[in-house]
Amino acid sequence: MKYWLLKTEPQSYSWERLVKDKVTNWSGVRSPAGRANLMKMKKGDRAFFYHTGDERQVVGICEVVKESYPDPSDDTGKFVQVDVRAIAAVPQAVTLAAIKAEPKLAAMRLVREGRLSVSPVTPEEWQLVSKMAGLKA
Repeated sequence: MKYWLLKTEPQSYSWERLVKDKVTNWSGVRSPAGRANLMKMKKGDRAFFYHTGDERQVVGICEVVKESYPDPSDDTGKFVQVDVRAIAAVPQAVTLAAIKAEPKLAAMRLVREGRLSVSPVTPEEWQLVSKMAGLKA
């Protein structure tokens, strides 16, 4: 299993909406790096669900339930989407400030490449952020 971080504006698509919907397609990613990451995702991989904007925090855990397939909202045919389902809200949201304050997370892609909407998370980063969120890693 690999780990990821998926960023979204809560006004566009929130954690609460995913919980209500149960499953959604992760579409609209238009960066080549984001596309490459979506294409690497496999069924069963886990992801932090991260609210951007004013919140800037990890708020939930989701799971990839369908691997990459063409994004129908892309007229060029270059970009893909995956389907994810809600697993659980985190007991304690983990803010970007808290992540940046942790020296062991200095190399995390979220810290180094803040604009990347889909990024890999190492197993060590996953364990540490999960612990910060009050989850058993």
